[in-house]
Amino acid sequence: MTASNLLLIGAPNSGKSALFNKLTGLNRKVANYPGITVEVGSGVHAALPSWTLWDFPGAYSLTSVSAEEAIAIDSLHAALDGGETSLVGIVLDATRLDKGLTLGLQVAREAEQRGIPTVLLLNMMDVLDSNNLSIDTQGLAEELGFPVLPVSARTGEGLQSLSEFMTDSIEHHVTTNRWQDAPNVMLSGTAQQLGERFMPEGDLLVRRQTQLDNWFLGSVSGGLSFVVIMTLFFQAIFTWSAPLMDGVEGLVIAVGESLVPVLSAGILADFVSDALFGGVGAFLVFVPQVFILTLIIGALEDSGYLARAALICHRPLSFFGLTGKSFVPLLSGVACAIPAIYAARTMSSMQQRLMTYLAIPLMPCSARLPVYALLIAVLIPDDTALGGLIGWQGLALSVIYFFGISMALLVAAVVSRMQPREDREQPFILELPPYRPPIVKPIIRTSLNRAWHFITKAGAVIFGVTVVVWFLGYFPNGGSDLNSSWLAMLGGAIQPLFEPLGLDWRYGVAILASFLAREVFVGTLGTIFGIEAADEDIAPLADRISDSGLTAASGVALMVFFTIALQCVSTVALLAREAKSSKFAVVMMGSYFLLAWIVALLCYWLIQLLL
Repeated sequence: MTASNLLLIGAPNSGKSALFNKLTGLNRKVANYPGITVEVGSGVHAALPSWTLWDFPGAYSLTSVSAEEAIAIDSLHAALDGGETSLVGIVLDATRLDKGLTLGLQVAREAEQRGIPTVLLLNMMDVLDSNNLSIDTQGLAEELGFPVLPVSARTGEGLQSLSEFMTDSIEHHVTTNRWQDAPNVMLSGTAQQLGERFMPEGDLLVRRQTQLDNWFLGSVSGGLSFVVIMTLFFQAIFTWSAPLMDGVEGLVIAVGESLVPVLSAGILADFVSDALFGGVGAFLVFVPQVFILTLIIGALEDSGYLARAALICHRPLSFFGLTGKSFVPLLSGVACAIPAIYAARTMSSMQQRLMTYLAIPLMPCSARLPVYALLIAVLIPDDTALGGLIGWQGLALSVIYFFGISMALLVAAVVSRMQPREDREQPFILELPPYRPPIVKPIIRTSLNRAWHFITKAGAVIFGVTVVVWFLGYFPNGGSDLNSSWLAMLGGAIQPLFEPLGLDWRYGVAILASFLAREVFVGTLGTIFGIEAADEDIAPLADRISDSGLTAASGVALMVFFTIALQCVSTVALLAREAKSSKFAVVMMGSYFLLAWIVALLCYWLIQLLL
């Protein structure tokens, strides 16, 4: 069976990745925001295993102005010149025909020059159908000189026709020799004319979008909407996820209490109780929060609001040396710093990307969330207001998040003031995607995948660390006295570093282990306190820490330290690669550790004075 390759390329936010996912059955990141795809992805067609599909980052033309456009263009030329491309699929948003046609004609020209057939895929036809609009696809195909297929990645409309088209003889789809020598100016003018001719009702959709923008971008209503949406965002992470967290916690406790007594008393029972249920089990309790976090971000992206939030934030962010385009990487950093760093590729200026790189590690990512949730549960009572809609713990989480964001802005502002003024003044251009109802199924699937990835990625590290921590804490005295264990000896060596913050060696060991991954902090403490309370029933880690006498000043200092410190080896490695400077990443890591310790110490002293 001969292998074939279909290239999917189009303007940002035209639905390439959604179409790719529908055809391959994969789950590539998609969102109603330009610039989400920043790398070329590939997958096998689910119904046609002899076909491999390639999903390219979005581009407005074959002249790049940003990093992800450069990736798309360079990769496209390499694929076309490689001699293995069977078909080029130009994906266009049918509701904005003129926007993507310029690129479409340029790509068709490049394909024609190499004798590669082209097909135009008019995506989002379901939106036109719901607004009683239509496009003369046959007439458009005659004008273009190559086939036009109406499709919808949301409903699956036209995908069977596309599959049939792909299985036909390639010779039947060779394009006419129309665009082979056409200059870019001619292609741009032709695209505009065709858009006006075949989609004259496009203004109707624009007017409907404008009505919503009058509210969400209004001088008063826009700011109010932003505050309300962000407040609900933080409340949902903590307060609304509580039932799911309680369910997971109850399941962990129930399994532990039923399994541990069955085991014979000794080293195996101690290991299962302290390392597995005390360490890994304590970490699993916080997985529902990661799911809720990803779910809400996905809904904001898919609805089209995220681009409006970036526009709202541009002016205040520019004061701190950032740009509105920094908003999406920063908000993505609330989930994980890794995709956030990739998302910064959408910026045309390397200076803007470096400034955003500086701010991303300070965003309160999901890896920090278990640490925050644990310490908040220790320090803040689980009380609510307004009939349970607002919880004090949720408000505390909001304060921590806003503190992290404020530190990110402060660092960016200080560093940007050190740069020449001409490097700081960059134009801000952002495409506002149409408002669309979020597609529930892909968002839930993405959230579940993210939660599972969180478990598997962090779980493997946590399990390895907890085994080492348990071994060092259990020996040489069989867990009878943690303070005389090998672990306590190691903790004693680093205790002077954290003792000024009111933290003993147990927290020092947990902080040291968390540099492999921040989530390890919870598992390490779970193992340590599990050994220390070996004779007690399995209980939530927060209760054990509360009983250990952690003061409010030390607890706040610990949260402040975790908010600022860069404790993720993967993030440091990626920063070195994306910034093309290992020195940049290493200096960032050391600087943020020092800054975290100093600010945590100041907070510790301040709270001690107030209490």
